[in-house]
Amino acid sequence: MTDRDFCLSSYIAFRYIWKEGVDFAEGFQHKNFRPAAASEHIAVRTSEDIDREIQSQFDVLYRKYDRIGILLSGGMDSACLAAYLKPGSHAYTFNSTSGVFDDDIERAKKYCQKWQLQHHLIDITMDDYEKYTPIVMRHKFAPVHSIEPQIYKAAEMAKADGVQLMIVGESADLIFGGMDKLISPEWTFDAFVKRYTFLDPELVLTHPVSQAELFEPYRLRNDEIDVFRFMDDVFSIESSGSYLNAFGAAWLPYYDPYARLVMAEPLDMQRVRGGEPKYLVRGLYAIKYPELEIPFKIPMPRPVDAVFKNWIGPTRPEFRKDIPMDKLTGNQKWQLWCAEQFLNML
Repeated sequence: MTDRDFCLSSYIAFRYIWKEGVDFAEGFQHKNFRPAAASEHIAVRTSEDIDREIQSQFDVLYRKYDRIGILLSGGMDSACLAAYLKPGSHAYTFNSTSGVFDDDIERAKKYCQKWQLQHHLIDITMDDYEKYTPIVMRHKFAPVHSIEPQIYKAAEMAKADGVQLMIVGESADLIFGGMDKLISPEWTFDAFVKRYTFLDPELVLTHPVSQAELFEPYRLRNDEIDVFRFMDDVFSIESSGSYLNAFGAAWLPYYDPYARLVMAEPLDMQRVRGGEPKYLVRGLYAIKYPELEIPFKIPMPRPVDAVFKNWIGPTRPEFRKDIPMDKLTGNQKWQLWCAEQFLNML
């Protein structure tokens, strides 16, 4: 079925259309990510277990692919995966004149030097957003996350370099307790709904549709919410879907070695709340980089704050005329800009 108002509200609130079978228009069937089946899961208890199982996966990959590249940030997830690549492999790190990637680049250079990887910087500008956003939107049949044009550009560069498969470390946050800002607090139901809603549709749309239906299955007694089940069911689809779509649009296979792993024992929330999120991955980083300090977790940067700093806002009738643009973040402005571009395509 088609329901433009619902789809627009869903994208504004969550950065994807969460309800299957509901689309913007006839023939525009959006694609959502599907997590690995339980039968494919590999249970790990220690950092050494992770090391062994990732190495095993790379052994299989290298029997199929000669040239494997990596999307390399300055964080520990992709840094750990870089250690399994053959010397001479290609690594890609994003760059911008805004300086938002500077810390990432400096750390990524150290990783590439240690493992003898060919390091490539990928500049991201407004011209890139305008050029690549329509491509990834057409492939998804929906507006997209702000990292998708970046990933698409990286994939195209990798293909030109002869890369046959790209490695990403996107799933580690969800699997190993990296989303500490979301899982650590003891949320009330309403507080979590407000926190997880990236941009309130009522604030920006002329015909907003309530998205409460997404949260209700996770409501618990005493006004609480099952955060962990919500993250497994909902967040995994939204976050991983960006990689699935961007690489799919570029027709370049990608692989996330963390995606097959599961923790054999419950997450130690005392360690997470004590400032040690992803403690098993932190242990793996210490194995691979004993000479380096373990970096704090940061999301993949996007230069949207600088790129959309002076953007005046959408003008289509689907959007309110009184949107407080000065109070929106760069990522929220991106969502409005991207949504308007998609509606123009329709």
